[in-house]
Amino acid sequence: MPTTATETYLRARDLLLRHRTDHARAVAEFEWPAFPGPFTWAIDWFDARARGNPAPALWIVEEDGSEAVYSFDEMAARSDRLADLLAADGVGRGDRVLLMLGNQVELWDAVLAIAKLGAVIMPTTTALQTADLADRIERGRARYVIANAADTAKFTPLTAELGKLVVGGPVDGWRPYTDVASMPGTVRTAVTLPEDPLLVYFTSGTTSRPKLVEHSQVSYPVGHLSTMYWIGLQPGDVHLNISSPGWAKHAWSNVFAPWIAEATVFVHNYRRFDAAALLGHIRRCGVTSFCAPPTVWRMLIQADLSGGPGDLREVVAAGEPLNPEVIEQVREQWGLTIRDGFGQTETSVQIANTPGQDVVPGSMGRPLPGVPAVLVDPLTGEPADEGEICLDLSARPVGLMTGYTDDAQRHAEAMAGGYYHTGDVARRDSAGHITYIGRMDDVFKSSDYKISPFELESVLIEHPAVAEAAVVPAPDPVRLAVPKAFVVLAEGWSPDEETARSILAHARERLAPFQRVRRIEFAELPKTISGKIRRVDLRTLEAQRSEGAAPPATEWRDDDLRDRTPSAVPTGAPS
Repeated sequence: MPTTATETYLRARDLLLRHRTDHARAVAEFEWPAFPGPFTWAIDWFDARARGNPAPALWIVEEDGSEAVYSFDEMAARSDRLADLLAADGVGRGDRVLLMLGNQVELWDAVLAIAKLGAVIMPTTTALQTADLADRIERGRARYVIANAADTAKFTPLTAELGKLVVGGPVDGWRPYTDVASMPGTVRTAVTLPEDPLLVYFTSGTTSRPKLVEHSQVSYPVGHLSTMYWIGLQPGDVHLNISSPGWAKHAWSNVFAPWIAEATVFVHNYRRFDAAALLGHIRRCGVTSFCAPPTVWRMLIQADLSGGPGDLREVVAAGEPLNPEVIEQVREQWGLTIRDGFGQTETSVQIANTPGQDVVPGSMGRPLPGVPAVLVDPLTGEPADEGEICLDLSARPVGLMTGYTDDAQRHAEAMAGGYYHTGDVARRDSAGHITYIGRMDDVFKSSDYKISPFELESVLIEHPAVAEAAVVPAPDPVRLAVPKAFVVLAEGWSPDEETARSILAHARERLAPFQRVRRIEFAELPKTISGKIRRVDLRTLEAQRSEGAAPPATEWRDDDLRDRTPSAVPTGAPS
């Protein structure tokens, strides 16, 4: 009897579940499942496991304390009805649907429904304004949009011909989402091939104009088996991921990884981050696994963690490198080790610290099962112990994107020399653990020494005054460039000479002489709309400041401070 797509998928998943704490065995035995015929994840996996399944699939807690829980069976039926509505509006295989919703049940309905039709999901953050939407609609070739009533005015100036569905209407010119209730709820069969498109994402644009990344019916739906393995998810878990819809990490940990594991997606909605409230919900609701970006982890360690972790078993971080100081503080307070992971919008997770393995301080772990991650020397193009993080295309992992939409040159550059090039630099130790150095664009030289901004930033945030830091090269007549830190201060600290002196002394004691942070400026950090630091803006700012000009009032220089006698009492520290 032929093996079905669902059975093939299940075998691969269950192998990873069996070996979830045995990294070596998982790497040795895991193979990506192959589908010779049609495969539609929302049908062949989600519906196949969801029909008649009363277990909670989605649990949303609002800021006011109200909450709603939806079972797997309910989500299958809800998305069936929405698929009927979209089909009635002409949405079909290959059509691109702009999805602009918050963390609300209609978002998950839409992800499943669009996939069931063989259409293409184009997630977009609600923070975008009209000009950005025009760019996404044009470059993404959207022909339908689903949005909340509060955001519909952003589309009014646009001339593109779009089908429009509004949640929370009515709005003139938009079909109301309430029409879904009258739809029959057709049960569908697979309509797509593995290579057909499923997702189109715009990257966050930390160094350039956002790229348009296309993923297939398998690259995320199957590729995120590796993400499930990294997080350590198991059936019945309650998984909380801090991420905004519109960005790839939301799909990683709020859709695919938990639903691959048959775990509950848990969401806490809030307008302003409140560490105490978040921790309260984690404990009350029995959250078992938690993923958050480093920014959130840094805010959490400044809160009161003494109440314990509740039922938390797995804690992970992604989005940017996680500083060792944060890991150590959570370990001391909760007895849990935050496990870092590395991936991109273009891929599923590539390298990570997995459950049950020793975490080497500062390391982001080892390549995941089925992921041929290697370090390549940019000069020779050969594998090395330090170099650019790449994926070997001779053993192409399923989780790699199809490519960059309508950008043949950028695609060719990314896939040059038989490797997919991430643009990130790392080093590997003798045991295979990989430590992040930085973006190739961010690493710089000072007095002919290579400087990793991340290494310097990790030391800086160990100081109690530093909430966040970004290190960039500042032009220098002697050394060509010197490390300069832009620092966001923790609450209660003053942006004055004594604070600067204390931070610089702290860094000087913990860094090699060639790494010394020689300038510090207290300022807010420019970030992408997804929250990643745009060091490119800070580098540009430093390059534009004329040589010999007086430094900004909030900048302090190590050489100047060491030439002056410090005050008797440090006034910068909180009382």
